[in-house]
Amino acid sequence: MNARLAPDSQFRPMRPADIDAVAAVEQRAYEFYWSPNVFSDCLKVGHECWVLEGRSGLIGYGVVSCAAGEAHILNLCVAPEHQGHGQGRRVLHRLVDIARWHMTDRVFLEVRPSNPAAIALYHDEGFNEIGRRPNYYPARNGREDAIVMAMELLPPEPTCPPKL
Repeated sequence: MNARLAPDSQFRPMRPADIDAVAAVEQRAYEFYWSPNVFSDCLKVGHECWVLEGRSGLIGYGVVSCAAGEAHILNLCVAPEHQGHGQGRRVLHRLVDIARWHMTDRVFLEVRPSNPAAIALYHDEGFNEIGRRPNYYPARNGREDAIVMAMELLPPEPTCPPKL
């Protein structure tokens, strides 16, 4: 399978049986990663947890919490061998679509300042920096701040003129 195109990939809700595979990708992608228990807890509390999979296995996944008119992207990850080919953008689009389905007005996320590729993706997709959370993430030499970003969910643009 071509990781760049992943034409046979599809999204589906994450299931408890996916947790080991999701956690394995998480460990390969991040130095400081979520434990399997965190993913299990996300499923138990009813967060929207989705996986993107292809013939070769798990490509990526995302977790978003939707409540009180707001959505918060808690985790978005693409397997290292699939990074740099637009898969993160696909997962982000899915999470934003889920937020729209829940009729939220805005989407929030945190990102490490040391992750310029993710920051660029979020800016490109309409997120703006709205603040910082000091010492939010564990880091090799102590703690790292989080950039807090948000995007207002405006109604989608019509694809064709309305019929009169």
